[in-house]
Amino acid sequence: MTNSIIETFDLTKKYELKGTKKELIAVNNVNLSVKEGEIFGLLGPNGAGKTTLVTILTTLVAPTSGYALIDGINILKQKEKAKTKVALMLDNQMLYYRLTGFANLKFSCKLYKVPYSIEKMKIRAKEFGLENWLDQYVSSYSRGMKMKLALLRTLLLNRKILFLDEPTLGLDVETINFMIDTLKNLNRTIFITSHDMNVVEKLCDRIGFINNGKIIKIGTKEEIKRFGQSEILVQIDIIKDQSKLISELKNKDFITEITPMNHGIINISLKARNNFKDLFSVLSKYEVLGIKEQTLTLEDQFLKIIH
Repeated sequence: MTNSIIETFDLTKKYELKGTKKELIAVNNVNLSVKEGEIFGLLGPNGAGKTTLVTILTTLVAPTSGYALIDGINILKQKEKAKTKVALMLDNQMLYYRLTGFANLKFSCKLYKVPYSIEKMKIRAKEFGLENWLDQYVSSYSRGMKMKLALLRTLLLNRKILFLDEPTLGLDVETINFMIDTLKNLNRTIFITSHDMNVVEKLCDRIGFINNGKIIKIGTKEEIKRFGQSEILVQIDIIKDQSKLISELKNKDFITEITPMNHGIINISLKARNNFKDLFSVLSKYEVLGIKEQTLTLEDQFLKIIH
C-alpha cells in the first residue's frame, strides 16, 4: 500500500446563490491523497462539503478550479476513463424503486458495461440476505434492504475505487455491522463519508475532518484523537475526602478544569504533561485507588471542530 490512487490538487467548487451576488464555497482548496488499498473516512457536519467532494471525484460534478487524479487519470482531461475506475454509492438514490431488486442489478451492470452472471448475482444476494427479495419491487424494501441492495449494486460494478456517501445512515446495528464486515474484507480502496463515529473507528485506516469546505486534519485514528489536545485529561479514583481534594486542586495553577463524577471519580485537566509530578505531590496525601490518563474520542474531536 504505497501508491496514491486518489489525489486532489487545490480542488475548489463554488456556487452562486440565486438572487444574490454571494458565493458559496462548497469545497475550498482541498489537497488530499489516498493510498491504494486504503479505507479513508471523511467526517464533517451537514453542509461541510463531503458529498460535493465525492461527486467531484466521481466526475458527476466539475470543480470550479483545481483538479484530481484517479488512479493516475486526470478527471478533467480524461473524464470517461476516470469513470471506469470508480463506483459510487450515494445513499440509495441510485436505485429504481419501480423495478425489482434483480432488475436493478441487471440494469446497472448493463449501463456500466460490466459482465454479469445471474448465478453470481444470486450468490451475492444470498450473502446480503436478499435472495428472497430479488423478485420484489424495491419500493417494498425496508431502508436497510435498500442500502444493502445499493451496496451490492456498487460491488457488482467491480471497480478499483469505491466511493460511499453515508452508507450506514439510519440503519439498525445489525445492518451496520454487516456493512462494516463486508467492506473490511473487500481489499479495495474505499473512500467513505459518515457521521457515525463507531463506523469510522471500526472501518477506516485514516480519517479526515472537513468543515466549511476545508480539510482541517488528516491522520490515523490515534493522531486525530490527539489533534488540538494540548491539555492532559486525567481521571482520579479516590476512596474518601473527595471534596477536600477538589478544594486543594482548585488552588493549583497547573489545573485548568475539575469535574466531580459519581462513585469517587474526579476528572481533571492538566496544563501540560510535565505537571504530572505536581499532581502526584498533591495526591500522595490522599487514599487514591487509581489514576488514568484519558484521550479524546473521535466524537469529542468532531464536536470540537463543528463548534
